[in-house]
Amino acid sequence: MKNQRIFPGIILIGFGAYFFLQQTNFSPLQPFYTWPTLLLIVGGAFLFQAYGARDYEAILPGVILAGFGLHFHVVNRLEIWPDHIGTFILIIALGFLLRHQKTGTGLFQGILFLILAAMLLFYDRVIEWMGLLENGVSNAWRFWPILLILIGFYFLIAKKK
Repeated sequence: MKNQRIFPGIILIGFGAYFFLQQTNFSPLQPFYTWPTLLLIVGGAFLFQAYGARDYEAILPGVILAGFGLHFHVVNRLEIWPDHIGTFILIIALGFLLRHQKTGTGLFQGILFLILAAMLLFYDRVIEWMGLLENGVSNAWRFWPILLILIGFYFLIAKKK
């Protein structure tokens, strides 16, 4: 019973502190009175539930929500932080890999998302390194998303042996 109180407890404390500080106009935290902060609070509550109550299935939503909230806070404040779809996929990959660390499930998904994130984040550099700017290969390279779709259909249709 105690384990089921962690998530709502953190949510109530976090939201209460958020709205209290917002009402009092506590100026040092003014930039944080936004919806990404609420994502961070909910993600943090999931992570407290996951690690505090040993409910490791809560790791994935915790990392995703906290990661997205952190991303939206940091993206316009740090020049080195990428504002790219690959960042979101990297956060999801991290969630799967951290969950795998505790549950033993989700390694394949984590690695798949990690590879996809690397491809998206470093696409231009990979193309440059591989010298794929030649016409024939670069035309074929444009169709890699179709390969992802075909592999996805394979996983949906293929029967487990």
